[in-house]
Amino acid sequence: MEFRTPVQIDKPTFSIEPMDEMLFVGSCFADSIGRRFQEEKFPAVVNPFGTMYNPVSVLHTLERYDATPRIVFITLGTNHVYRLKATGEIVDNCQKRPQSLFTEEELSVDACADCLQRMVDLLRERRTDVQIVFTVSPIRYRKYGYHASQLSKATLLLAIHQLLNSQCSARPQVARKARILNAQLTYFPAYELVLDELRDYRFYASDMLHPSEQAVEYIWEKLVEHYFSARARQFLADWRPVKEALGHRPFNPDSAQYQQFLTDTRRKAVELCQKYPGLRID
Repeated sequence: MEFRTPVQIDKPTFSIEPMDEMLFVGSCFADSIGRRFQEEKFPAVVNPFGTMYNPVSVLHTLERYDATPRIVFITLGTNHVYRLKATGEIVDNCQKRPQSLFTEEELSVDACADCLQRMVDLLRERRTDVQIVFTVSPIRYRKYGYHASQLSKATLLLAIHQLLNSQCSARPQVARKARILNAQLTYFPAYELVLDELRDYRFYASDMLHPSEQAVEYIWEKLVEHYFSARARQFLADWRPVKEALGHRPFNPDSAQYQQFLTDTRRKAVELCQKYPGLRID
């Protein structure tokens, strides 16, 4: 008997390699997964201008951030935006200013999809081999009410679906170009993994809204299983004992035994850096 509903994860057209540079932009979930990559010594940049939740704010980050690594993760949290009444612009952060200065709006599916397309065009213009992974954050928004939060997530999911399938019915010559484009766009079902596979409050933090560390670890394992190359998985295995040794806290740091342990750990770290050029172990 099967007591859970496994989520199908499509194999991407690319693989994450050791020391691949990556950019994570989006909600708190992008922070969590991005930090996990950083802990494993991948050169990942996470939300360089702060956490962003809606497609417009994510687009603003990509416009401001000049570098475009080979792999970009975009995590959408909500379709709700705040517009400054004085200028009419959508702001990325209200900066604790009075709520009376802003109007709250909900972006339509088409408006979200348009933002996503502009992200793709911008990134591809800067780097033709960029691989873009879209996800929807499993974090729920209590302030909207849970039904409205689900509607917000549904809008984002529909927008991503629309983007990925936008040119399937286009003219043949356009469709061929679309297949090349869509080969570089991927959807990773983080939202579905938490809501459908895990589906239990023990996988949420104490606020019952954010995924727990265990849930984030589970999603990380799924990413490794489906997105990492064999060499990247081997790197994780090689790095794990060195990582554990570097995190060791001795009872007697002045003992000869511990000093030898430090020497052996430094040697292993140097050997690992030689095996994986670009690896930096502080």
